[in-house]
Amino acid sequence: MCGIVGYAGSRSAQDVVVGGLRRLEYRGYDSAGVALVTPGGLVSRKRAGKLTNLDKLLAEAPLPTAHTGIGHTRWATHGAPNDLNAHPHLDSSGRFAVVHNGIIENFAELRAELEAKGREFASETDTETVAHLLAEEIGPAGDDLAEAVRAVARRLEGAFTLVIADGEQPGLVVGARRNSPLVAGRGDGENFLASDVAAFIDYTREAVELGQDQVVAITADAISVTDFSGESVEPSTYHVDWDASAAEKGGFDWFMLKEIDEQPQAVADTLLGRYAADGSLQLDEMRLSDDELRDIDKVIIIACGTAFYAGLVAKYAIEHWTRVPCEVELASEFRYRDPIVDRSTLVVAISQSGETMDTLMAIRHARTQRANVLAICNTNGSTIPRESDAVIYTHAGPEIAVASTKGFLSQVVACYLLGLYLAQVRGAKFGDEITAIMHELESLPAAIRRVLDDGEQVRELARELVDKRSVLFLGRHAGYPVALEGALKLKELAYIHAEGFAAGELKHGPIALIEDDLPVFVIVPPRGRDQLNEKVISNVQEIRARGARTIVLAEDGDEHVVPYADHLIRLPRVPTLMQPLVATVPLQLFACELADRLGHDVDQPRNLAKSVTVE
Repeated sequence: MCGIVGYAGSRSAQDVVVGGLRRLEYRGYDSAGVALVTPGGLVSRKRAGKLTNLDKLLAEAPLPTAHTGIGHTRWATHGAPNDLNAHPHLDSSGRFAVVHNGIIENFAELRAELEAKGREFASETDTETVAHLLAEEIGPAGDDLAEAVRAVARRLEGAFTLVIADGEQPGLVVGARRNSPLVAGRGDGENFLASDVAAFIDYTREAVELGQDQVVAITADAISVTDFSGESVEPSTYHVDWDASAAEKGGFDWFMLKEIDEQPQAVADTLLGRYAADGSLQLDEMRLSDDELRDIDKVIIIACGTAFYAGLVAKYAIEHWTRVPCEVELASEFRYRDPIVDRSTLVVAISQSGETMDTLMAIRHARTQRANVLAICNTNGSTIPRESDAVIYTHAGPEIAVASTKGFLSQVVACYLLGLYLAQVRGAKFGDEITAIMHELESLPAAIRRVLDDGEQVRELARELVDKRSVLFLGRHAGYPVALEGALKLKELAYIHAEGFAAGELKHGPIALIEDDLPVFVIVPPRGRDQLNEKVISNVQEIRARGARTIVLAEDGDEHVVPYADHLIRLPRVPTLMQPLVATVPLQLFACELADRLGHDVDQPRNLAKSVTVE
């Protein structure tokens, strides 16, 4: 979850590194720091808090010009978020500087060993252990830093990305990764290391994919990769197809608002290129054969947070279209309950970043049980897709705000594509039926745009309810996960009590929470043969009779709910399974506006980071 940048070239390393950290601050903002290799040796500055604190320090105490450097924005794991625990961490002599993402699980025993040898520690972090281990491994000036890093990495347990600078070797930066993201950028007379390509997108779009248990060394002219044993590796490269402007706010007050506005395009892009020449459905990297998919007798979706709610939405569609049982599990709980999976199970891992540690460890457990694994991900080259048997990329573009918006909608669409593809392969639906559903999906970007264009009503409602400290959400069928997601967005952004409930469970307990003027959002299902519309309207009547302020989301033309709605938010008419893709959007806008009115940092909510890369 931490932001990491490394640079070797001819530019000002401070400018490159600090600029990269600014793009990566969403990955961690408890502290920030840089280390530069100058002709006089290693120099470092770091400060607790956001990157602006480091900017002020660098202005007050300028560093000398340097062309090699590393930097870090931190989300604290070991040690409080203060100046001492901020990265980079140095060894006792000040020769080595280390920045780190992840957790070194055996750091306590390593630290005890080093302290027994007389090494003195300045911080509470696991990271500082690496700096001292490097000092133990390295020989006289000129020794191979990459070999020392390999030796240290072999001793470490846990998940880590390490990037290291040596004060006695200008022009060289070395990185290592295990279960944590690291990518290299190949420039012209300069090269980069980072936890995300956004850090160097201003300078190059050519990225080098680093695999598990690999060490990379960059200079201005070369990128070399080995595994932890020292064997040379020929890494694969890829071209980043979005530019620096995609990571800017584009005139919006918040990245989150920009990303909410990008949702029609994100959905459209996720649907692009899904037809084969014969008109059948095709997917990105479906490396599972049709025979393997026909043998599937159970689907298990694993995910965390917002991605988990996307999986709950998907369950309704996958079971309806394929008639295959579908379970949805929190990735953090999956492997600890001894799940029953085998070669006839398809495990679907949803992760926006592709680096979510709970999800990664869950798919590794599934693979040991011989299950097939399919990843749904937004990040090309990330770990979860690489370790899966198949991938559906969501093509949503970079999502900078911590609270996911376009990530959620594009994940739902990708899950729907999977459901339709399984239905096609297994013969559960005819080709014309699949084509008709695809056309319904392809009409959704316009429907989402209409909801966005009508968003002022929701923003005004947020301004009216800014003093409320509790909000409830009710939904049924595919609207139930929408209620859960709406509540999560308020928790993340506004820091107020919010709960989502299945509307049918109202009389089984939650109705006791209803009191005068309590805001309750209700997602009313489209009218259909299953009578869910009428049942949910009865719920609206029940809570309004007890004093709730009813905020009703209902499709165009549904007049039955009008007498019972204190506030009515109209949604475009779409099929029941498509409604989550339009009903979620007003709830995102509401949470964003309410948080803004409360004076909160919408893009970087307290205590949260974009990618959770530790368990």
